[in-house]
This record gives sequence, C-alpha cells and structure tokens, in this order.
Amino acid sequence: MTNQDILLNLRPDRNYFVGIDSDGCAFDTMEIKQKECFCPNFIKFWGLQPVATAARQTWEFVNLYSKHRGTNRFLAVIETFKLLSERKEVKDRNFIIPDISALLEWTRNETRLGNPALAAYAAEVNDPEIDRVLAWSKKVNEDISQIVFGIPPFPFVKESLERLKDHADMMVVSQTPGEALKREWEEHDIDRYTKIIAGQEFGTKSEHLKFAAKGKYPDTHILMIGDAPGDLKAARCNGVLFYPINPGSEEISWERFFKFGINRFLTQKYFGDYQDKLIADFEKLLPEKPHWA
Repeated sequence: MTNQDILLNLRPDRNYFVGIDSDGCAFDTMEIKQKECFCPNFIKFWGLQPVATAARQTWEFVNLYSKHRGTNRFLAVIETFKLLSERKEVKDRNFIIPDISALLEWTRNETRLGNPALAAYAAEVNDPEIDRVLAWSKKVNEDISQIVFGIPPFPFVKESLERLKDHADMMVVSQTPGEALKREWEEHDIDRYTKIIAGQEFGTKSEHLKFAAKGKYPDTHILMIGDAPGDLKAARCNGVLFYPINPGSEEISWERFFKFGINRFLTQKYFGDYQDKLIADFEKLLPEKPHWA
C-alpha cells in the first residue's frame, strides 16, 4: 500500500477535519532547525565558505522570513541558489554557483520530495550532484535528531487539540520527514490527538488534504492550520478553510484560535469576513523579495 493509498483509505470518525503543520506552527522549531542544522550543512556540502555570509543570509530569508517560508527542503535549495546567484557580493567574488540542474529536474517530476524517493532516484541515475543532495539531507536529519529536542508545543496548542478531539479528525500536514514529526509529537504526547502524521514522504501538503479529507467532509468542515504561505496555498487548492499562525506572533495566534477560532469553526461562523481578515493580515507579514534586491 502506498502512502497515497493510506491517506485515501482514511475514513471520517468526526464531522470535522483539521490539518496542522508542525515546524513553526505547532512547535517553535523553525529557527533552531534552519540556523543550526540546515544552513551550516548547506554551506559545508556545497562549498559556500567563500560567500558564507551571503549564503547564510539568503538561506534564512528563503526559509524563515519570506513567502517561501516552510517550503520543502529541496525546493529551498533551488530557491536559495537562485537568489544567491543574483547577489552582488557573489558576483564580485567571481564565485561559481554549483550546478543543481539534476536536482531541479528531479523536483519537476516528483511530488514526494523526501529522502526515500531521492534515494531511489539516486540509485537509478548515479549522478554525483544527486548523491550530494541526498548526503546533505541525511546529515540534516542526523543533526536535527541530535540537536532538536525538549521543545514543547506553543502555548494553547495542546489545549486546542483537547478542545477539538471530540469534534474533528486531526492530522499532521507537513513537509518535515515523518521520522522527525513522529518523534516530536510523541515526545510531548500530542500524537494521540491525530489520525495520522503525514510528512514529506506522503507528497505535498495540497495532496495531503486532497487525499485525506477532500470529498469526505464538507469543505467548510475542513480547516488547515499553518504558519507559511504554502499552508494557505494547500487550503486554497482544495477550497477549504485556513487559520494562520502568524510568524512572530505564534502564541497570540494560538490563544486566539483557542478562545475564538475553534468555536467559529465548529459553528460554521468562520468562513467569510472573519477568515478573510485573518488571511489578509497574514499575507502582509512575509515579503516576496529580499531587502538586498
């Protein structure tokens, strides 16, 4: 049975469905993962030491402070190199950006952008650049397992899950590897609220919602909670509701959801002006272009 089949075979137990992103949404793990695990290895594996300052700034912009926040790690590599190649500091130092065309080709033809699919592809094509991407991704996972622990969910996350448990089927919808998600949700005993924990191995977030919930519940009974534009895109692609966890104001966002959002969602008063205002405020928070452009 494929991961897609697992999602398709999920059957409703409640009248509502809630998908929840993990990193930066349920857990305050975005900064530590990106700054301590992803970026140092990005510089190391692609030999970016001569332009390390620009590389670090660009990586953090893409993954934390822009509309690309929360994107899949392999797509983040592509976007970071695109922006890095345009930077004056890089051009002035005559630094040659690595050729990542093989990675670009893979991401164009694969939606399950995780290590299992990449490992299978690497064995098939025997391409040194694909091997490097896979080695980088594995090292990132190793560092995360050693560095990222003991970080509890944001305040009001567990309280919200407890409030929803009798009314909604819940699922983790994330582009983080499933192994890390399972470890983090189990560590804090909140995995018990979910029907399934879906990571990058299950496909895109849009596919998660499509296969697990679309058509099984009324659209206004399906809610995606997330902190990144990709979460909003997943909701919009499926024509379902979205609740934003605003970057920089995560605790306020969760408290607002617990005190007001849940009741509106369960009483069909969420869609319309209330949601529109939340999304409008959310979309103002993350820029599309970096300040140096």
